[in-house]
Amino acid sequence: MPHAPRAEAAQSSGAALELLVHGVGGTTPQEMLGDPRTTRITGDATAAVYRRTEDVGAEQHPERHRDGPIAEAYCWSNLTSGNGARALWLLLLPFMVVNLAHWMRPTAQGQGRAVRLYGILVRLVALSLTVLLTAAACEVALDLVAWQCAGTPECAGQRSWLGFLSTQQDGWFSRPGRRLAVAAFVPAVLVGLLWYLSNRTWSAYESQRPLSWDESDTVAAGADAGEATDVVTRSGAPQVRPALGRPGFWYGRRLVARLRAAHTAAGFLTVAATVSGTAARYDRSSDSPVPAVAGFLLEALLVLCGLVAVAVVCHRGRSERRLDNRIDRALTTFLPGAALTLLVCAVVYAGWSRPGWVSTGTLPGEVAFRALALGQGLLVVLLAAVALSLYRRTPDPRTTLHGLGGPAVAMLACALGGVMTGGVAQRVADWLDGPGTPGMGASAAIPGPPVLLSWQASVIPVLLLLLLPPVIWLAVRTVRRARRLGPEIEAEYEEKHPEPGRTRRIARTRAAAALTDSAPGILGLLSAATLLLGIAAVTGSWLTGEVPGLATDGTGPFVESLAETAQSTGSWLTGFGVILFVTWGRRAYRDVSARRTIGILWDVGTFWPRAAHPFAPPCYAERAVPDLSSRMCAWTASTRGRLVISGHSQGSVLAAAAVWQLPDPVRDRVALLTYGSPIERLYGRWFPAYFGRAPLEGLQRSVHCWRNLWRSTDPIGGPVRIDEGPGHEVDRGPLKDPLVYGRTTRHPLPEPVLGHSDYQADPVFAVERAALLERLGPVVPQQPGAEDRGGAAQGSAGRSWG
Repeated sequence: MPHAPRAEAAQSSGAALELLVHGVGGTTPQEMLGDPRTTRITGDATAAVYRRTEDVGAEQHPERHRDGPIAEAYCWSNLTSGNGARALWLLLLPFMVVNLAHWMRPTAQGQGRAVRLYGILVRLVALSLTVLLTAAACEVALDLVAWQCAGTPECAGQRSWLGFLSTQQDGWFSRPGRRLAVAAFVPAVLVGLLWYLSNRTWSAYESQRPLSWDESDTVAAGADAGEATDVVTRSGAPQVRPALGRPGFWYGRRLVARLRAAHTAAGFLTVAATVSGTAARYDRSSDSPVPAVAGFLLEALLVLCGLVAVAVVCHRGRSERRLDNRIDRALTTFLPGAALTLLVCAVVYAGWSRPGWVSTGTLPGEVAFRALALGQGLLVVLLAAVALSLYRRTPDPRTTLHGLGGPAVAMLACALGGVMTGGVAQRVADWLDGPGTPGMGASAAIPGPPVLLSWQASVIPVLLLLLLPPVIWLAVRTVRRARRLGPEIEAEYEEKHPEPGRTRRIARTRAAAALTDSAPGILGLLSAATLLLGIAAVTGSWLTGEVPGLATDGTGPFVESLAETAQSTGSWLTGFGVILFVTWGRRAYRDVSARRTIGILWDVGTFWPRAAHPFAPPCYAERAVPDLSSRMCAWTASTRGRLVISGHSQGSVLAAAAVWQLPDPVRDRVALLTYGSPIERLYGRWFPAYFGRAPLEGLQRSVHCWRNLWRSTDPIGGPVRIDEGPGHEVDRGPLKDPLVYGRTTRHPLPEPVLGHSDYQADPVFAVERAALLERLGPVVPQQPGAEDRGGAAQGSAGRSWG
């Protein structure tokens, strides 16, 4: 498509503004503005725009800021690392990871069906994770506690809190079905809590309506809903609008509501199936006073409701091309309500009197967990086939793993879910069994969790051993690269008397920063090994029906010791992983610095809307992007001034997304300055459909001017890698880091290696910012009183738009 002609610079008043957006980890407005006295201009305690106190109303006196623009700081760190309750988001890590897989699909133009199939498969994987979490809660509460421990006098006798369920007491609740009915309260509450958190966080974070689009912008006929760019007709001229510029992209209210209803229903149905299935099998296999047809009818209703939930998940239910404010109230109310009603019916059905019923062995969780593992593996394989097909039709050498980044991350989400659920089940079983080892025969007081969980834990040490050689190879390669960089660094600084220690520090920093580009290979190896070892675990548990330590009896001392070592080490590692998550959560709840560190993970993982899993941590960009877009529109409308939005690290991604959302007249007055930006190095490679070469080139053409600063010592930021010809280059770099090699008259003390931080300390920053303001257009004289009107308008408009 021919490039659209660049718009002429709009004439501007004397006012100039720099809107600063911080990166990962967050910072305070005082640090961003370099002044302890700041005033909130617009926003709330969660996210707001600040100025130096002396700059409030500065538009009325532009002559005071001839040396540079007025500085404003947008602080959004509390969206990801605010109060202590957000530390509990660590427990939702698998949901967040699978949600990322949805946005990692390869670029696809004109492949709407394949794109929709990709989305369906990811959403089905996400649904399986909800079922897995609920099944794990059922395994702990219903099987291990209510069925096995409460039904075993040796186990229940050591725990007084199980007395009312124990068969020794022979009370009303001691019947197997009633024990299950009571225990079902635990997983049901867990599902209800997830529903509540999803609904509450959406209202707090993602309910901000984006800017309204001009009705004259129309999408060209034939544009497919699955494509990442639209052909937009504006004033008779076709232009490209990327997906992130669509009016409804950052407002997924309808889709999240639909998915929330389906996942909540799936959770309740999983609990109901566990409770009723056990009672129904007893009614069909013995002379039960409860007619077997009741169990058949209840199970049929559960299957029917489950199929409806799956159908809802498969239906996308979201429109990005318009602000879709509809809520399918009948669906979002009826589906969870129907599932909860069936759960109540299952509890009543299981609690019905069956005098001869005695609990023995375990609940049939082995079959359920095996089916889940096989289903997740099949879905990931199908997802990989679709992703590879999309990539081959539109290949891009910069795309991660040749388009297989999404399937690899989906596999990682399944692995995380398996480790967390298996670790909890095994630790609870060890606790209930006391000195014994669950699953190891006569020495154990209770049978323990499903055999598959032990097999899955046993492959974890094997997986770690497989990762050891590539990690060692990367370390060796980094050391060698640092040695090769030494002469290049000394030549770059033209140092006559180089210091070996100084050179080594700079070289090691540059070599370590390059490790980021090796992450896709490690992830691909990890995901492939996880898939193969998972298949081996399912096969081993299915063929032997025993834990690895017992399954290898008689094979020889060496094999037996290896199996027992792998089983015990894997069980310890899964338990350690769960304890580590809980410890991090408690520390983050009490320690602000630890909370901010954990918040860095969410800065990257929760940028994207919840399009695959509604129980994932909330998307902060659905609040931040409308905030930034509204602020830019309000300020330019009231002052007719020039604006540079200046984003560092993750803030540069937010800045780009906000610029994409601006109407054309506003975008003509806005320049984009990014530094330490992962917009191409990470987002362009991992999310090519949304930040690949075509969308970034479209951004460069649509925004009036854009400059990107980067360093070779930066492990996160990098070049944008687009070039529109002389005079329109985006990248400037690599910048020197450190600024000088040794001591100089201007720098008498050694300068630090800054890496990803303090880009504003480089003199190039101020030069490029001034150049962007210059390119935004000439300054025209204002009419008498215009400055006063502009300044007054800014104050009120800023607060109302926020």
